Amino acid sequence: MMAKKPPKPAPRKIFQERLKITALPLYFEGFLLVKRSEYQEYKRYWTELRGTTLFFYIDKKNTIYVDKLDIIDLTRLTDQNSTEKNCAKFTLVLPKEEVQLKTENTESGQEWRGFILTVTELSVPLHVSLLPGQVIRLHEVLEREKKRRIETERIPSSSTEKEKEPIEDYVDVLTPMPAMPRIKHYKVMSVGNNYTIELEKPVTLPNLFSVIDYFMKETRGNLRPFIYSTDETLETKGFPVTSLK
Repeated sequence: MMAKKPPKPAPRKIFQERLKITALPLYFEGFLLVKRSEYQEYKRYWTELRGTTLFFYIDKKNTIYVDKLDIIDLTRLTDQNSTEKNCAKFTLVLPKEEVQLKTENTESGQEWRGFILTVTELSVPLHVSLLPGQVIRLHEVLEREKKRRIETERIPSSSTEKEKEPIEDYVDVLTPMPAMPRIKHYKVMSVGNNYTIELEKPVTLPNLFSVIDYFMKETRGNLRPFIYSTDETLETKGFPVTSLK
């Protein structure tokens, strides 16, 4: 069975409207099932993590959020056992409430946990199961959030005009940092004894080394696999890694 594809981001025009309203940089987005103390059951929202706030929308086309949750004072994030297949459940423990979150698949659950912990703890968590490319995104977000907090502290609270400057932060998120390699993600599926690269015309190869060789030859060496070092340095080396997105 093929893995569920991640949801497409909100259209650019809608993103710009939300940016004007929230005045915060977008770090991560996707569907979340949310259960707050006043909710009787889970509610499904298109959710954006901007700064240290979760903004909830009825769907990805709405520009006005229906609810929001400030998580800067997060006490802890606890995993919950789920009897449902292919979903992740966890609880955000805050000083005044506990909020239960549920994702539609386990992979997005790991991503949400990673991004939430990165912006609240100001460090990339080591105990989340993420691919190297996703870990690089966490490090990029970490640098953006540190920069945002420093700039916020310098801005007088009475100046609402200057508080809307994080527009530049979004451009930075889309533009890789000078010291970072440019990452491209391709989904590689294990099908029987072979591996299929999900392209416009799928390509099936006998092993992962053939997958790497295919990319190297087709791009004349422009695309290369990489390995992520735990000492927070990034190097491009010949290491067979398949990135899913």
